[in-house]
Amino acid sequence: MAEDISIKITDREGNTHEVQAPTDMNLNIMEIVRMYELAPEGTIGICGGMAMCASCQCYILNDIKIPEISDDEQAMLSEAFNVKTNSRLGCQIQITENLEGLELELAPES
Repeated sequence: MAEDISIKITDREGNTHEVQAPTDMNLNIMEIVRMYELAPEGTIGICGGMAMCASCQCYILNDIKIPEISDDEQAMLSEAFNVKTNSRLGCQIQITENLEGLELELAPES
């Protein structure tokens, strides 16, 4: 049986939001940010989640096991601004039960 998981997302103003993310809708982090309106319209997920713009870049803040970074995601991050060692693209992180307790921060708008 699918259930919601809790994720803490710090927005670009530094406010932290604890949100509930459904695990049965094939959503990703970018879509959760948009769903909860944690970034202004048109500033996140500009490419529609195709790993082509880095507008959904985020920093993973805790030690939750997330899927390995793909070559496409790594290539996009290599061209993005404000990249850190813990940077990932939110559109490439699918919501699963394994992400329970994930904490992340949205990267500054480039």
